[in-house]
Amino acid sequence: MTAAHDLSADSDIQDMMNGIGIAAKAAAQELASASADVKNAALHAAAAAVRARKDEILAANATDVASAQSRGVKGSFLDRLILNEDRIEAMACGLEDVAALPDPIGTVLAEWERPNGLKIARVRVPLGVIGVIYESRPNVTADAGGLCVKAGNAAILRGGSESFQSSRTILSCLQDGLKAAGLPEASVQAPPTTDREAVGALLRMIDFVDVIVPRGGKSLIERVQTESRIPVFSHLEGLCHTYVHAEADPQMARDIVLNAKMRRTGICGATETVLIDRDIAGDLLGSIVDDLTDAGCEVRGDSDAQRIDDRIVPASDADWDTEYLDAIVAVRVVDGVEAAIDHVNVHGSNHTDAIVTANEGIAERFLNRVDSGIVLHNASTQFADGGEFGMGAEIGISTGKMHARGPVGAEQLTSYKYVVRGAGQVRP
Repeated sequence: MTAAHDLSADSDIQDMMNGIGIAAKAAAQELASASADVKNAALHAAAAAVRARKDEILAANATDVASAQSRGVKGSFLDRLILNEDRIEAMACGLEDVAALPDPIGTVLAEWERPNGLKIARVRVPLGVIGVIYESRPNVTADAGGLCVKAGNAAILRGGSESFQSSRTILSCLQDGLKAAGLPEASVQAPPTTDREAVGALLRMIDFVDVIVPRGGKSLIERVQTESRIPVFSHLEGLCHTYVHAEADPQMARDIVLNAKMRRTGICGATETVLIDRDIAGDLLGSIVDDLTDAGCEVRGDSDAQRIDDRIVPASDADWDTEYLDAIVAVRVVDGVEAAIDHVNVHGSNHTDAIVTANEGIAERFLNRVDSGIVLHNASTQFADGGEFGMGAEIGISTGKMHARGPVGAEQLTSYKYVVRGAGQVRP
Protein backbone atom coordinates (compact mmCIF):
# COMPACT_ATOMS: atom_id res chain seq x y z
CA MET A 1 0.00 0.00 0.00
CA THR A 2 1.44 3.39 -0.96
CA ALA A 3 1.79 6.32 1.37
CA ALA A 4 -0.64 8.30 -0.80
CA HIS A 5 -3.19 5.54 -0.40
CA ASP A 6 -2.74 5.55 3.34
CA LEU A 7 -3.32 9.29 3.55
CA SER A 8 -6.41 9.02 1.39
CA ALA A 9 -7.85 6.26 3.55
CA ASP A 10 -7.15 8.25 6.72
CA SER A 11 -8.83 11.29 5.20
CA ASP A 12 -11.90 9.23 4.31
CA ILE A 13 -12.17 7.95 7.89
CA GLN A 14 -11.78 11.46 9.31
CA ASP A 15 -14.53 12.70 6.98
CA MET A 16 -16.76 9.83 8.11
CA MET A 17 -16.07 10.58 11.76
CA ASN A 18 -16.69 14.29 11.26
CA GLY A 19 -20.09 13.40 9.80
CA ILE A 20 -20.84 11.36 12.91
CA GLY A 21 -19.69 14.31 15.01
CA ILE A 22 -21.97 16.78 13.23
CA ALA A 23 -24.96 14.51 13.77
CA ALA A 24 -23.98 13.94 17.42
CA LYS A 25 -23.70 17.67 18.13
CA ALA A 26 -27.16 18.28 16.69
CA ALA A 27 -28.58 15.40 18.72
CA ALA A 28 -26.92 16.69 21.89
CA GLN A 29 -28.76 19.99 21.55
CA GLU A 30 -32.07 18.16 21.44
CA LEU A 31 -31.15 15.81 24.28
CA ALA A 32 -30.11 18.71 26.52
CA SER A 33 -33.69 19.95 26.61
CA ALA A 34 -35.42 16.56 26.61
CA SER A 35 -37.58 15.85 29.64
CA ALA A 36 -36.75 13.14 32.13
CA ASP A 37 -39.84 11.22 31.04
CA VAL A 38 -38.75 11.17 27.40
CA LYS A 39 -35.20 10.08 28.20
CA ASN A 40 -36.49 7.38 30.54
CA ALA A 41 -38.95 6.18 27.89
CA ALA A 42 -36.01 5.77 25.49
CA LEU A 43 -34.10 3.72 28.06
CA HIS A 44 -37.06 1.47 28.83
CA ALA A 45 -37.72 0.93 25.11
CA ALA A 46 -34.02 0.12 24.61
CA ALA A 47 -34.18 -2.45 27.43
CA ALA A 48 -37.24 -4.01 25.78
CA ALA A 49 -35.38 -4.15 22.46
CA VAL A 50 -32.38 -5.87 24.10
CA ARG A 51 -34.69 -8.56 25.47
CA ALA A 52 -36.66 -8.91 22.22
CA ARG A 53 -33.48 -9.21 20.15
CA LYS A 54 -31.68 -11.54 22.55
CA ASP A 55 -31.16 -14.26 19.97
CA GLU A 56 -29.77 -11.74 17.50
CA ILE A 57 -27.32 -10.45 20.11
CA LEU A 58 -26.23 -13.98 21.00
CA ALA A 59 -25.66 -14.84 17.33
CA ALA A 60 -23.57 -11.72 16.80
CA ASN A 61 -21.59 -12.48 19.94
CA ALA A 62 -20.98 -16.07 18.81
CA THR A 63 -19.37 -14.65 15.66
CA ASP A 64 -17.12 -12.38 17.73
CA VAL A 65 -16.16 -15.18 20.14
CA ALA A 66 -15.38 -17.61 17.31
CA SER A 67 -13.13 -15.02 15.70
CA ALA A 68 -11.33 -14.39 19.00
CA GLN A 69 -10.86 -18.11 19.63
CA SER A 70 -9.40 -18.57 16.16
CA ARG A 71 -6.75 -16.01 17.10
CA GLY A 72 -5.90 -17.96 20.27
CA VAL A 73 -6.88 -15.31 22.81
CA LYS A 74 -6.67 -16.24 26.52
CA GLY A 75 -9.51 -17.16 28.82
CA SER A 76 -9.79 -13.88 30.74
CA PHE A 77 -10.19 -11.98 27.47
CA LEU A 78 -12.92 -14.37 26.37
CA ASP A 79 -14.69 -13.94 29.70
CA ARG A 80 -14.95 -10.21 29.06
CA LEU A 81 -16.16 -10.81 25.51
CA ILE A 82 -18.71 -13.59 26.00
CA LEU A 83 -22.40 -12.78 26.35
CA ASN A 84 -25.01 -15.22 27.60
CA GLU A 85 -28.67 -14.92 28.53
CA ASP A 86 -27.86 -13.77 32.07
CA ARG A 87 -25.48 -11.06 30.87
CA ILE A 88 -27.97 -9.86 28.27
CA GLU A 89 -30.68 -9.67 30.91
CA ALA A 90 -28.22 -7.75 33.12
CA MET A 91 -27.75 -5.23 30.29
CA ALA A 92 -31.49 -4.73 30.02
CA CYS A 93 -31.87 -4.40 33.78
CA GLY A 94 -28.96 -1.95 33.81
CA LEU A 95 -30.77 0.31 31.34
CA GLU A 96 -33.89 0.17 33.50
CA ASP A 97 -31.84 0.90 36.62
CA VAL A 98 -30.38 3.98 34.92
CA ALA A 99 -33.88 5.11 33.96
CA ALA A 100 -34.94 4.80 37.61
CA LEU A 101 -32.22 7.18 38.78
CA PRO A 102 -33.07 10.82 39.47
CA ASP A 103 -32.52 13.02 36.43
CA PRO A 104 -29.33 14.98 37.16
CA ILE A 105 -30.05 17.70 34.60
CA GLY A 106 -31.47 20.92 35.99
CA THR A 107 -30.51 20.11 39.57
CA VAL A 108 -29.71 23.29 41.50
CA LEU A 109 -26.36 22.65 43.18
CA ALA A 110 -26.24 25.97 45.04
CA GLU A 111 -28.04 29.30 45.02
CA TRP A 112 -27.60 32.64 46.72
CA GLU A 113 -28.58 36.29 46.47
CA ARG A 114 -26.14 39.19 46.20
CA PRO A 115 -26.54 42.51 48.05
CA ASN A 116 -27.58 44.14 44.77
CA GLY A 117 -30.50 41.73 44.44
CA LEU A 118 -29.01 39.42 41.78
CA LYS A 119 -30.12 35.84 42.34
CA ILE A 120 -27.45 33.32 41.31
CA ALA A 121 -27.82 29.56 40.92
CA ARG A 122 -25.36 26.87 39.90
CA VAL A 123 -27.30 24.37 37.81
CA ARG A 124 -26.28 20.94 36.50
CA VAL A 125 -26.14 20.64 32.68
CA PRO A 126 -24.98 17.98 30.18
CA LEU A 127 -21.39 17.86 28.98
CA GLY A 128 -22.51 17.68 25.35
CA VAL A 129 -20.97 14.97 23.15
CA ILE A 130 -19.01 12.20 24.84
CA GLY A 131 -16.61 9.91 23.02
CA VAL A 132 -16.26 6.52 24.71
CA ILE A 133 -13.41 4.23 23.66
CA TYR A 134 -13.40 0.72 25.07
CA GLU A 135 -12.14 -2.76 24.35
CA SER A 136 -13.62 -6.22 24.52
CA ARG A 137 -16.68 -5.92 26.80
CA PRO A 138 -19.76 -5.44 24.57
CA ASN A 139 -22.01 -4.68 27.57
CA VAL A 140 -20.21 -1.33 27.82
CA THR A 141 -22.16 -0.34 24.70
CA ALA A 142 -25.43 -0.50 26.65
CA ASP A 143 -23.99 0.96 29.86
CA ALA A 144 -22.25 3.90 28.19
CA GLY A 145 -25.03 4.68 25.76
CA GLY A 146 -27.69 4.53 28.47
CA LEU A 147 -25.79 6.72 30.92
CA CYS A 148 -25.01 9.34 28.30
CA VAL A 149 -28.67 9.59 27.29
CA LYS A 150 -29.78 9.80 30.95
CA ALA A 151 -27.41 12.74 31.47
CA GLY A 152 -28.60 14.47 28.28
CA ASN A 153 -25.44 13.77 26.29
CA ALA A 154 -24.93 12.38 22.83
CA ALA A 155 -22.44 9.52 22.64
CA ILE A 156 -19.97 8.31 20.04
CA LEU A 157 -19.00 4.76 21.03
CA ARG A 158 -15.87 3.13 19.70
CA GLY A 159 -15.77 -0.44 20.95
CA GLY A 160 -12.98 -2.90 20.28
CA SER A 161 -12.77 -4.70 16.96
CA GLU A 162 -13.04 -8.02 18.80
CA SER A 163 -16.62 -7.18 19.91
CA PHE A 164 -17.65 -5.37 16.73
CA GLN A 165 -20.64 -7.51 15.79
CA SER A 166 -21.98 -7.73 19.35
CA SER A 167 -21.66 -4.00 19.95
CA ARG A 168 -23.31 -3.11 16.62
CA THR A 169 -26.35 -5.19 17.52
CA ILE A 170 -26.61 -3.72 21.02
CA LEU A 171 -26.22 -0.22 19.54
CA SER A 172 -29.12 -0.95 17.20
CA CYS A 173 -31.25 -1.81 20.26
CA LEU A 174 -30.37 1.53 21.84
CA GLN A 175 -31.32 3.32 18.64
CA ASP A 176 -34.61 1.41 18.58
CA GLY A 177 -35.31 2.85 22.03
CA LEU A 178 -34.37 6.39 21.00
CA LYS A 179 -36.60 6.21 17.94
CA ALA A 180 -39.52 4.86 19.98
CA ALA A 181 -39.23 7.84 22.34
CA GLY A 182 -38.96 10.39 19.54
CA LEU A 183 -35.31 11.23 20.19
CA PRO A 184 -32.67 11.38 17.43
CA GLU A 185 -31.08 8.02 16.64
CA ALA A 186 -27.82 9.97 16.31
CA SER A 187 -27.91 10.45 20.07
CA VAL A 188 -25.87 7.23 20.28
CA GLN A 189 -23.63 6.31 17.34
CA ALA A 190 -20.61 4.15 16.56
CA PRO A 191 -18.17 4.17 13.63
CA PRO A 192 -19.13 1.42 11.14
CA THR A 193 -15.52 0.24 10.90
CA THR A 194 -12.88 -1.65 12.88
CA ASP A 195 -10.07 0.50 11.47
CA ARG A 196 -7.89 1.78 14.32
CA GLU A 197 -7.68 5.15 12.59
CA ALA A 198 -11.26 5.76 13.70
CA VAL A 199 -9.87 6.09 17.23
CA GLY A 200 -7.29 8.62 16.07
CA ALA A 201 -9.94 10.56 14.19
CA LEU A 202 -12.21 10.65 17.24
CA LEU A 203 -9.39 12.00 19.39
CA ARG A 204 -8.95 14.93 16.98
CA MET A 205 -12.63 15.98 16.82
CA ILE A 206 -12.32 19.09 18.97
CA ASP A 207 -15.17 20.84 17.15
CA PHE A 208 -17.67 18.09 17.92
CA VAL A 209 -16.64 16.13 21.03
CA ASP A 210 -16.48 17.60 24.54
CA VAL A 211 -14.80 14.81 26.51
CA ILE A 212 -13.23 11.38 25.92
CA VAL A 213 -13.79 8.47 28.28
CA PRO A 214 -11.37 5.57 27.66
CA ARG A 215 -11.98 2.14 29.16
CA GLY A 216 -9.45 -0.58 28.49
CA GLY A 217 -5.92 -1.79 28.95
CA LYS A 218 -2.74 0.17 29.53
CA SER A 219 -1.83 0.51 25.84
CA LEU A 220 -5.24 1.96 24.95
CA ILE A 221 -5.16 4.44 27.82
CA GLU A 222 -1.65 5.54 26.96
CA ARG A 223 -2.61 6.09 23.33
CA VAL A 224 -5.65 8.15 24.29
CA GLN A 225 -3.72 10.28 26.76
CA THR A 226 -0.92 10.85 24.24
CA GLU A 227 -3.01 11.59 21.15
CA SER A 228 -6.20 13.20 22.42
CA ARG A 229 -6.76 16.88 21.73
CA ILE A 230 -9.94 16.61 23.81
CA PRO A 231 -10.15 16.49 27.64
CA VAL A 232 -9.91 12.91 28.94
CA PHE A 233 -11.39 11.18 31.97
CA SER A 234 -8.36 9.20 33.14
CA HIS A 235 -9.00 5.48 33.54
CA LEU A 236 -5.71 3.72 34.19
CA GLU A 237 -5.25 0.00 34.71
CA GLY A 238 -6.77 -1.69 37.74
CA LEU A 239 -3.78 -2.54 39.92
CA CYS A 240 -5.99 -3.33 42.89
CA HIS A 241 -4.80 -4.52 46.31
CA THR A 242 -6.33 -6.37 49.23
CA TYR A 243 -4.49 -5.86 52.51
CA VAL A 244 -5.05 -8.43 55.28
CA HIS A 245 -4.26 -6.71 58.56
CA ALA A 246 -3.10 -8.59 61.66
CA GLU A 247 -6.51 -8.05 63.29
CA ALA A 248 -8.50 -9.41 60.36
CA ASP A 249 -11.10 -12.09 60.97
CA PRO A 250 -9.43 -15.13 59.36
CA GLN A 251 -12.50 -16.53 57.60
CA MET A 252 -13.57 -13.09 56.41
CA ALA A 253 -10.08 -12.50 55.02
CA ARG A 254 -10.14 -15.81 53.15
CA ASP A 255 -13.58 -15.15 51.69
CA ILE A 256 -12.74 -11.61 50.61
CA VAL A 257 -9.37 -12.47 49.05
CA LEU A 258 -10.82 -15.41 47.08
CA ASN A 259 -13.72 -13.33 45.79
CA ALA A 260 -11.60 -10.25 45.08
CA LYS A 261 -9.21 -12.27 42.92
CA MET A 262 -11.27 -15.07 41.40
CA ARG A 263 -14.92 -14.00 41.03
CA ARG A 264 -14.05 -12.51 37.64
CA THR A 265 -10.33 -12.21 36.96
CA GLY A 266 -10.74 -10.14 33.81
CA ILE A 267 -12.38 -7.04 35.28
CA CYS A 268 -10.56 -3.93 36.40
CA GLY A 269 -11.72 -4.37 40.02
CA ALA A 270 -10.04 -7.76 40.42
CA THR A 271 -7.36 -7.81 43.11
CA GLU A 272 -3.91 -8.31 41.60
CA THR A 273 -1.79 -8.11 44.80
CA VAL A 274 -2.51 -9.44 48.30
CA LEU A 275 -0.64 -7.82 51.18
CA ILE A 276 -0.63 -9.68 54.49
CA ASP A 277 0.77 -8.67 57.87
CA ARG A 278 3.77 -10.62 59.08
CA ASP A 279 2.08 -11.19 62.48
CA ILE A 280 -0.72 -13.21 60.90
CA ALA A 281 0.95 -14.59 57.75
CA GLY A 282 2.31 -17.73 59.40
CA ASP A 283 -1.16 -18.79 60.55
CA LEU A 284 -3.33 -17.56 57.67
CA LEU A 285 -1.36 -17.40 54.43
CA GLY A 286 -1.41 -21.18 53.89
CA SER A 287 -5.22 -21.24 54.01
CA ILE A 288 -5.45 -18.31 51.60
CA VAL A 289 -3.13 -20.15 49.20
CA ASP A 290 -5.30 -23.28 49.59
CA ASP A 291 -8.35 -21.31 48.50
CA LEU A 292 -6.61 -19.65 45.58
CA THR A 293 -4.87 -22.73 44.20
CA ASP A 294 -8.05 -24.83 44.56
CA ALA A 295 -9.74 -22.20 42.38
CA GLY A 296 -6.99 -22.50 39.75
CA CYS A 297 -4.98 -19.41 40.65
CA GLU A 298 -1.19 -19.18 40.38
CA VAL A 299 0.32 -17.52 43.45
CA ARG A 300 3.56 -15.55 43.18
CA GLY A 301 5.23 -13.99 46.18
CA ASP A 302 8.20 -12.43 47.87
CA SER A 303 10.81 -14.46 49.75
CA ASP A 304 8.94 -14.18 53.07
CA ALA A 305 5.76 -15.55 51.52
CA GLN A 306 7.67 -18.38 49.85
CA ARG A 307 9.21 -19.43 53.17
CA ILE A 308 5.73 -19.75 54.65
CA ASP A 309 4.27 -21.75 51.74
CA ASP A 310 6.40 -23.54 49.17
CA ARG A 311 3.56 -23.54 46.62
CA ILE A 312 4.21 -19.83 46.13
CA VAL A 313 6.51 -19.20 43.18
CA PRO A 314 9.00 -16.32 43.16
CA ALA A 315 7.62 -12.92 42.20
CA SER A 316 9.71 -10.60 40.05
CA ASP A 317 9.90 -6.84 40.51
CA ALA A 318 7.49 -6.51 37.57
CA ASP A 319 4.79 -8.54 39.35
CA TRP A 320 4.10 -5.70 41.79
CA ASP A 321 3.23 -3.46 38.84
CA THR A 322 1.30 -5.93 36.68
CA GLU A 323 -2.44 -6.01 36.02
CA TYR A 324 -2.80 -9.71 35.25
CA LEU A 325 -6.51 -9.82 34.36
CA ASP A 326 -5.99 -13.55 34.77
CA ALA A 327 -5.84 -16.26 37.45
CA ILE A 328 -2.51 -15.01 38.82
CA VAL A 329 -1.93 -13.07 42.04
CA ALA A 330 1.11 -11.59 43.76
CA VAL A 331 1.51 -11.87 47.55
CA ARG A 332 3.76 -9.75 49.77
CA VAL A 333 4.32 -10.00 53.52
CA VAL A 334 4.37 -6.52 55.11
CA ASP A 335 5.21 -5.08 58.51
CA GLY A 336 2.00 -3.32 59.42
CA VAL A 337 -0.40 -0.80 57.95
CA GLU A 338 2.18 1.87 57.09
CA ALA A 339 4.14 -0.59 54.95
CA ALA A 340 0.91 -1.67 53.26
CA ILE A 341 -0.08 1.93 52.54
CA ASP A 342 3.37 2.67 51.15
CA HIS A 343 3.22 -0.35 48.85
CA VAL A 344 -0.22 0.56 47.52
CA ASN A 345 0.67 4.20 46.91
CA VAL A 346 3.91 3.25 45.11
CA HIS A 347 2.66 0.30 43.03
CA GLY A 348 -1.07 0.92 42.72
CA SER A 349 -2.91 2.69 39.91
CA ASN A 350 -5.24 4.83 42.09
CA HIS A 351 -8.13 2.53 41.18
CA THR A 352 -9.49 0.33 44.02
CA ASP A 353 -7.86 -0.96 47.20
CA ALA A 354 -9.22 -2.76 50.26
CA ILE A 355 -8.27 -3.48 53.86
CA VAL A 356 -9.57 -6.40 55.94
CA THR A 357 -9.40 -5.69 59.67
CA ALA A 358 -11.51 -5.58 62.82
CA ASN A 359 -9.58 -2.52 63.99
CA GLU A 360 -11.61 0.55 63.06
CA GLY A 361 -8.73 2.96 63.73
CA ILE A 362 -6.37 1.05 61.44
CA ALA A 363 -9.10 0.89 58.81
CA GLU A 364 -9.59 4.65 58.93
CA ARG A 365 -5.85 5.22 58.56
CA PHE A 366 -5.78 3.03 55.45
CA LEU A 367 -8.92 4.58 53.95
CA ASN A 368 -7.62 8.11 54.52
CA ARG A 369 -4.03 7.54 53.38
CA VAL A 370 -4.46 5.34 50.29
CA ASP A 371 -4.71 7.64 47.27
CA SER A 372 -7.25 5.72 45.17
CA GLY A 373 -10.61 6.48 43.62
CA ILE A 374 -12.25 3.68 45.63
CA VAL A 375 -11.15 2.37 49.03
CA LEU A 376 -12.96 -0.39 50.90
CA HIS A 377 -13.02 -1.79 54.43
CA ASN A 378 -13.95 -5.45 54.87
CA ALA A 379 -15.32 -5.82 51.35
CA SER A 380 -14.15 -7.25 48.03
CA THR A 381 -12.54 -5.04 45.40
CA GLN A 382 -14.95 -6.64 42.93
CA PHE A 383 -17.52 -4.11 44.15
CA ALA A 384 -15.67 -1.45 42.11
CA ASP A 385 -18.61 -1.05 39.81
CA GLY A 386 -21.14 1.73 39.36
CA GLY A 387 -24.07 -0.68 39.47
CA GLU A 388 -22.96 -1.87 42.90
CA PHE A 389 -22.79 1.75 44.06
CA GLY A 390 -26.43 2.32 43.19
CA MET A 391 -25.48 4.33 40.10
CA GLY A 392 -27.30 1.97 37.72
CA ALA A 393 -24.19 1.41 35.64
CA GLU A 394 -20.88 3.10 34.96
CA ILE A 395 -18.80 3.91 31.94
CA GLY A 396 -15.60 3.26 33.83
CA ILE A 397 -13.60 4.00 36.95
CA SER A 398 -11.88 7.36 36.75
CA THR A 399 -8.46 7.31 38.43
CA GLY A 400 -7.78 11.00 37.83
CA LYS A 401 -8.62 13.87 40.15
CA MET A 402 -10.22 16.36 37.76
CA HIS A 403 -13.99 16.51 37.42
CA ALA A 404 -14.92 12.88 38.10
CA ARG A 405 -13.26 10.25 40.29
CA GLY A 406 -14.22 6.64 40.94
CA PRO A 407 -17.25 5.20 39.13
CA VAL A 408 -18.37 7.42 36.28
CA GLY A 409 -22.17 7.33 36.23
CA ALA A 410 -24.86 9.69 34.96
CA GLU A 411 -24.15 12.44 37.48
CA GLN A 412 -20.43 12.44 36.62
CA LEU A 413 -21.31 12.98 32.94
CA THR A 414 -22.53 16.49 33.67
CA SER A 415 -21.11 19.94 34.22
CA TYR A 416 -22.82 23.07 35.50
CA LYS A 417 -23.55 26.63 34.54
CA TYR A 418 -24.45 29.75 36.47
CA VAL A 419 -27.94 31.13 36.02
CA VAL A 420 -28.28 34.76 37.12
CA ARG A 421 -31.68 36.45 37.54
CA GLY A 422 -32.00 40.18 37.98
CA ALA A 423 -34.52 42.97 38.04
CA GLY A 424 -32.83 45.55 35.83
CA GLN A 425 -29.50 45.80 37.66
CA VAL A 426 -26.61 47.47 35.85
CA ARG A 427 -23.04 47.48 37.03
CA PRO A 428 -21.78 50.83 38.34
